[in-house]
Amino acid sequence: MKLITLSLFAFASGFSIPSKLFINPSTLLHRHHILSNHCHRETKLFYAKVPQLKRNESKVQDTDAFMLHQPLIPDVDIEMPGSPTFLINEEADALFATLDPEGKVHHIDGFDDESNIMRPPPDPKLTSWDGIKRQLMSNFGFANQDLTQIHDEIEDKESLLSIYKSMQTARQFEAACNKQYMEGKIRGFMHLDNGQESIPAMISSVLKKEDKKFSYYREHTHALSSGVDPGKIMAEVCMKDTGCCQGAGGSMHIYDKQHRFQGGWALVAEQLPYSAGAAKSILLDSELGLIERDLEDGNIIKVDASQESSTKEDTDRIAVVFVGDGGSHNGRLPVLLNACSKLNLPLLIVIIDNGRAINTFTEDVAASTMQFTLGDHYGVPGLLVDGLHAEDVAKAGRAVTSYIRSGKGAAMMQIHTYRFMGHSPADPEHERGRKEEKTWARKHYDPVIAFEAKYTACDMFTPEELKAAKKDVQETVKHAMNFADNSPEPKAGLAKELEYPTPPDTDYNKIAPPSFAETVNERTISSEQMMNVHSHIDALRKKAEDGLISIAEAVNLAIHEEMLRDPTTTLQAEDLQAGSSYGIPGLTQQTYGSLRASDEIIDEGHFIGKSIGEAMNGYRPIVELMNTNFGIYGMAEIASCGNTYLQSGGQFKLPLTILGAGGTAPDQALGAEHSQPLHAYIMGVPGLKIATAASPEAAYGITKSMIRDDGPCFLIFPVKLMNQVKGTVNLGQCMPLKAALLHKASDESVKSGNAVTALTYLHGVKESMDSIEQLNKEAMDIDLIELRTLKPLDMETIRDSLQRTNKLCILDESTRSGGVGATISSRVCEEMFDLLDAPVIRLAMDDTPVPYASSMEKVVVKRSTDLIESVMNLCTSRV
Repeated sequence: MKLITLSLFAFASGFSIPSKLFINPSTLLHRHHILSNHCHRETKLFYAKVPQLKRNESKVQDTDAFMLHQPLIPDVDIEMPGSPTFLINEEADALFATLDPEGKVHHIDGFDDESNIMRPPPDPKLTSWDGIKRQLMSNFGFANQDLTQIHDEIEDKESLLSIYKSMQTARQFEAACNKQYMEGKIRGFMHLDNGQESIPAMISSVLKKEDKKFSYYREHTHALSSGVDPGKIMAEVCMKDTGCCQGAGGSMHIYDKQHRFQGGWALVAEQLPYSAGAAKSILLDSELGLIERDLEDGNIIKVDASQESSTKEDTDRIAVVFVGDGGSHNGRLPVLLNACSKLNLPLLIVIIDNGRAINTFTEDVAASTMQFTLGDHYGVPGLLVDGLHAEDVAKAGRAVTSYIRSGKGAAMMQIHTYRFMGHSPADPEHERGRKEEKTWARKHYDPVIAFEAKYTACDMFTPEELKAAKKDVQETVKHAMNFADNSPEPKAGLAKELEYPTPPDTDYNKIAPPSFAETVNERTISSEQMMNVHSHIDALRKKAEDGLISIAEAVNLAIHEEMLRDPTTTLQAEDLQAGSSYGIPGLTQQTYGSLRASDEIIDEGHFIGKSIGEAMNGYRPIVELMNTNFGIYGMAEIASCGNTYLQSGGQFKLPLTILGAGGTAPDQALGAEHSQPLHAYIMGVPGLKIATAASPEAAYGITKSMIRDDGPCFLIFPVKLMNQVKGTVNLGQCMPLKAALLHKASDESVKSGNAVTALTYLHGVKESMDSIEQLNKEAMDIDLIELRTLKPLDMETIRDSLQRTNKLCILDESTRSGGVGATISSRVCEEMFDLLDAPVIRLAMDDTPVPYASSMEKVVVKRSTDLIESVMNLCTSRV
């Protein structure tokens, strides 16, 4: 006999509790939904694996069961099939049943009992307003009178009319988009939201302009209900200059800074950590005493709250993120929930559960679809609602957002819907059951029709009133289409203008700090902390003056100076309290607190993503990667941070600096995984500035410049030289993002044709410096140029040198295929071919992985001896 112990929150609503409760497992709520009693967030929660009913199969698969919840009521034993005493309990049947063993729908008013769809609707015992109330009282601690008030507010005629118009706006707008797509005015991918209109209705009912909203690629209606102008959205998807992103984003990338609509993200689930950063920015504002102010040009700035009169909208803001049920199975979600719990983030996670991952039936690929219960492990409450009933979705949304606004932390909503359209209009919809489900849903599960039927039947609205509202919406959508049709296309050069928000030739020393810096520092950093950090800074400056500061110390000094100069500068790293591997974040958390200088869980994708959300909301995050190879875990986020400025039409500048030790030194002995050339991997990321620094002077100056840059920057230091190379720095000064001529070949070597331009970076700088003495003994010399910016490349400095030497050798710390040297060689040959007297020599790492043993490694990783040989070959015409 197999036993399962569970507690049913429904008993709190009046169900009696027999000492022995027998439940037919085939009648447990479909898709493994189990009603559970977790009245308090502190309750220790567990899950149960319950019997699964395979759709279109009559066989119930009996699986092992284990503890579901630490019960808040006396334990109830449930005997599973196989016991001779097995009986069906009528109360449990009434509570749970939506399916019989043949998988047919029952107990759902208004539906054909003979329907045999793959994914039946949720049990109304759970998702009716009474069921939602029980969930809210049990999971969120609401009192009945609070929910009665919310019910009355939403059921007000004006509020209901707003819900209806929001649904109709979504429906009519998407229909117009489909028409524009078929006429070829919208191109590429487009994803429509028909059938899920209760979600935009909730957005318009419960969210505020000041709330920060993140969506996915099916976001047209979310932007509309957030207040974004319909004409601008239609113009955007139709590739017009008047679009909200000037035609640079398109259907999957809608942004509107003024309404805090922060994307439209097309990589599934990538928006999850971004929303965490946005929610964290709200906490940072509160801790630092800052508030947001809208400017007439659509920009948003931070101001000192003590100098302005704040409003409720300044203090009870939340962030909201929308994700499909397919995306909710991505590993980013549990990491997000951990952050929600640890930081008490004001974040609402909305799971749009249409039962499809693209078009695949989600239950075909997911072991469980109870996503709203995932937060139980982290103290993040959740609830399930039925998207058929927009008014109930709005009530649930009002309750949950009030819970978050009150400072109690994050929450989850799973909204059961059916999508009437395929994944995109070009989708063949060959997946199992998709066409049949779509046909069924349009007939039986249309939230617009359900609303009309309910509220005309009870005389809340006459049919004429709703027709008039629909006509108003149709006029609005028609105007949006005309606006888009009559708008011009963007100018051809706009993309290049939106490559970088801060021009590469900027003098970063001229950028002024925020006016509130001194005031914020005084109220957030104690006198003892300030004394300690200044003592630390003074000691580092003394080292710098004596020429004894290391690369790691120089970076630490630059970070402290910039965090004091601008309190919106934040830092995220693993092992941060301990100073990480090289001391780069040393004494930051002890000075600025754990919110501005945060220790992070070991998931680079998460905290790079979180920093993107901070950067989109007025902060200047620094991400220290310890070893830059670990950034491989965050490649999706790194790619998106480079795209954001352009695809948002220049609205979001994303001032983010990622830095750390990397590269591959001779005799490094770290093995292949710690010796990968991440700098080469990210060379193809548009909009990303990439720099290197092989000396304390460069590390200090470039760190300061990149922190002040308004775009995403990536700075790499040589991993084996972090504490070995010592020197001076130009205190208080930013360094230009240009290549540096470290050694100039003698005039004699140039005249005799024995001079070569040597380009290198990271460990190659030391290797090249070590080669000069030997080359001079052979009457040869090099112009040694450190490539302090890999992107954009400083071609001017390279040209100036080649005009003297006419020969080029690149000592490259990346692979021969797809490496940095390949890009440089190509550009030199394309742009400066007439300056070359010989072929370009590339000393790149072999394409083989870097081995551990030195006997193999010395063949793969190039060094000073290889450079000497190549320079001699160039000067003696052996190539």
